[in-house]
Amino acid sequence: MDDIRHDWTREELAALYALPFADLIFRAQSIHRRHFAANEVQISTLLSIKTGGCPEDCGYCSQSAKHETGLKASKLMDVDAVVADARQAKQAGATRFCMGAAWRQPKDKDLDAVCEMVSEVKSLGLETCVTLGMLNQAQAARLKDAGLDYYNHNIDTSPEYYSEIITTRTFQDRLDTLDAVREAGINVCCGGIVGMGESESDRIDMILTLATLPQHPESVPINLLMRVEGTKLADAPPLDVLDFVRTIAVARIAMPKSFVRLSAGREYLSEEAQALCFLAGANSIFYGEKLLTTPNPEAHKDRQLLAKLGMKAMEALPGN
Repeated sequence: MDDIRHDWTREELAALYALPFADLIFRAQSIHRRHFAANEVQISTLLSIKTGGCPEDCGYCSQSAKHETGLKASKLMDVDAVVADARQAKQAGATRFCMGAAWRQPKDKDLDAVCEMVSEVKSLGLETCVTLGMLNQAQAARLKDAGLDYYNHNIDTSPEYYSEIITTRTFQDRLDTLDAVREAGINVCCGGIVGMGESESDRIDMILTLATLPQHPESVPINLLMRVEGTKLADAPPLDVLDFVRTIAVARIAMPKSFVRLSAGREYLSEEAQALCFLAGANSIFYGEKLLTTPNPEAHKDRQLLAKLGMKAMEALPGN
């Protein structure tokens, strides 16, 4: 049965979201098992290669220059230091190494160093991913030539709610960068953040946007807002955990072949809640004690949890 679709309607996804919880989880897990090994999780490690000072006003972000979070801006890391971190990540079990820089859009001279980082990390046998802000087609082509496997650029939320979170660029700007990445032949890593005060409809519309793209993102991070003091969303009300699990399950059903990453916010989730997320079809996590600037569960805790659940880290993918 071919369950890959790009013609989902809002009504269909809303009906999925509203299913009795057990029925939704059963359907998501059934689809998950058609395309992935049921008890394997892809492990990625994320490193901030240039922290803080970003001119964007994303309401959730500690790295925005418009927020008083106490975060000190840093310069771009040295290539050798990044490669050393990547080597450690591989030894710890990561198969993908993600590098993030707090830019609106990289300058060409900055891209020179990032391309060198990509090439060096790739030579270690790791998949490479970067998130650098907006890209044009020429920049995306340069990253592809350097050997980049994935580009992360989240849409964050629904088109309707987007302007409540970010005013310094448009939702269409996000889509244009995704188009440039696709045109260059780079895999797309694109998801969003929930728990930002959005409605259930916004969560559904965010998934609808991703699931109706001409090609589904190969990786779909679902982030739970990390409430950071000094940001616009520091006092956002916590999202009900079962709504978070429902969001993951609908993403899994709508994009069956995508890796659905249980991303930021795991610090807020109990082991039981994370287990429900895996049941709902999440099969990728970030490994390590920090995600750019916010905390993440320590690696040994993740190993313990996976062992309890009888799950294991996915081995390196073919070609790496």
